[in-house]
Amino acid sequence: MISISSNLNIMIKAVEKASKSVIRDFGEVEKLQVKRKGPRDFVTKTDKKVEKILIEELSKIKKNYSFISEEIGSILNKDKENIWIIDPIDGTTNFLHGIPHFAICIALQSNKEIISGLIFDPIKDEMFFAEKNKGAFLNSNRLRVSNKNSIENCLFSSNHEGLKFSNLNMRYTGCAALDLAYVASGRFDGFFHNNINLWDVAAGKIIVEEAGGVVNDINKFEKNKIDIRASSSSIKDEMMKNLKNF
Repeated sequence: MISISSNLNIMIKAVEKASKSVIRDFGEVEKLQVKRKGPRDFVTKTDKKVEKILIEELSKIKKNYSFISEEIGSILNKDKENIWIIDPIDGTTNFLHGIPHFAICIALQSNKEIISGLIFDPIKDEMFFAEKNKGAFLNSNRLRVSNKNSIENCLFSSNHEGLKFSNLNMRYTGCAALDLAYVASGRFDGFFHNNINLWDVAAGKIIVEEAGGVVNDINKFEKNKIDIRASSSSIKDEMMKNLKNF
């Protein structure tokens, strides 16, 4: 039996409620693909709708916690030390094109440290989550990063800039949050990205770390210009050697 905090329990309930709207709207997107205008406006509405649900659900119990969210920006409430960091849909371009690879993300930052994170892929019904010093999980299974130590056998993920730059074996999935979740679960061996937003990586950072991986210090960057490097400890040095000019 996994022991989870009341905060994580609130996060799980919030994403489960929001995901119903996401799954329903994703079904509509596939029908909208044939229209000339395309579903972009529809997806923006979904993003805002999901954000609203998440903020409402998280505020029910923790009324004073503050927020940082992709769509709405910052909401400063009485408690400025505890901050919910939200990305209503990470991978909106995938969502827009009917590609079932996106996630709802929530992290909790307390006194400038991320103490819990959750990444939910509603289409594949995969919930990745972690709390500080309690391990990382996919649904009810414990996660561990890969232990490969030969770079030739490894698979890495990044955005298109990373792909252009790197001679590593690469994938570009269009969803940074799931890339980090996949590093935590050993599907990917490393992830790197420059100038990324805090809400894209906050939850994934603690999930990777609690799965035994290493992530650089993201606090030294501005919240929308983060250079992140995440991997297993066994491949970190080799990965960083390959990224010295990135």
